[in-house]
Amino acid sequence: QVQLAESGGGLVQPGGSLRLSCAASGSIFSINVMRWYCQAPGKERELVAAITRGGMRSYADSVKGRFTISRDNAKNTVYLQMNSLKPEDTAVYYCNARGGSGNQYDYWGQGTQVTVSS
Repeated sequence: QVQLAESGGGLVQPGGSLRLSCAASGSIFSINVMRWYCQAPGKERELVAAITRGGMRSYADSVKGRFTISRDNAKNTVYLQMNSLKPEDTAVYYCNARGGSGNQYDYWGQGTQVTVSS
């Protein structure tokens, strides 16, 4: 069992920054990759960024150069630093963890709202 808790969302002006946090608890030894997704109203959930157990990072094209995913293993926490925010970034951001010896488990947090508006 893995529990994920997102935090750090809020209202920010265009061009501003936020840092989202995802704290994992439970059977964290089983986690192989952690991801951030976003879901805007009326849109499908989309992958934003990912980081593997080995530290390999990947990003959606729309956020490259603006967002950075990182981790603090000592705190069992993954972060998403969001800079140069745009109104189009407005969405609920979800933390996802995939784990198990065969990567057979998916875990999701409850999401945190990010609103970019003037």
